[in-house]
Amino acid sequence: MSEKRVMLAMAGATALVIVGGVWWSARSGAVEGVLSEASGDAKAQVTELTYDWGEISIDGGKVEKVFDIKNEGAGTLQLYNISTSCMCTTAQLLLGEARSPEFGMHSQSSYKMEVPAGETARLKVVFDPAFHGPSGVGPATRQIEVQTNDANQQKLIFVLTAMVRR
Repeated sequence: MSEKRVMLAMAGATALVIVGGVWWSARSGAVEGVLSEASGDAKAQVTELTYDWGEISIDGGKVEKVFDIKNEGAGTLQLYNISTSCMCTTAQLLLGEARSPEFGMHSQSSYKMEVPAGETARLKVVFDPAFHGPSGVGPATRQIEVQTNDANQQKLIFVLTAMVRR
């Protein structure tokens, strides 16, 4: 009988830890990130979400790609909570003379770029093939996530690939 109580206590403690972890994770994400109300007047238009650098040398230096994000809506498009899937990759928003900070894998920022109707922001992605050292050769896939206030497209995910060679 005492074995049964121990097992029930362990199951209860495990459930409590899991529920607490999920609650803390959800709460901390909401506090640190930027929140924005979706708008039917903002419309993010992206012509390409993927790019392949092809074969690149591990010693050839950083490579970059720029994506356009056009606001085809009547209201202001907001771009925020930018993050990358790896520390070897950074992302930066550009609009006219305005430059956002560079964002990486663990970026948490209150930065929000506002793109007026008809304007185009640019997302500059930089990948450093040497970041992981000699073990970083082979196929590489990196993602950049950008949240928007576009009610129909609240998250843009850009995927970049390369074959890193010695």
